[in-house]
Amino acid sequence: MAGDQLRAFIERIENLEEDKKAIADDIKDVYGEAKSMGFDSKALRAIVRIRKKDFSEYENSQAVLDTYLAALGMIPGGFDE
Repeated sequence: MAGDQLRAFIERIENLEEDKKAIADDIKDVYGEAKSMGFDSKALRAIVRIRKKDFSEYENSQAVLDTYLAALGMIPGGFDE
């Protein structure tokens, strides 16, 4: 009985892995289509990442990034000014 349950779990996982690969391929195709129409795929990926976040989480991560960039003198307001 335990062997049958284990086999069923493994088969479900394998099926889901196949579905996941198909979805990943579909997403790749959409990025390719957007790129062929002149859109920047890196920018699109960044926007998708941002939209996954809660707005306050986005604001916080952006503030940290801005602080680091300023510290490196890459944006106005750095420590060397």
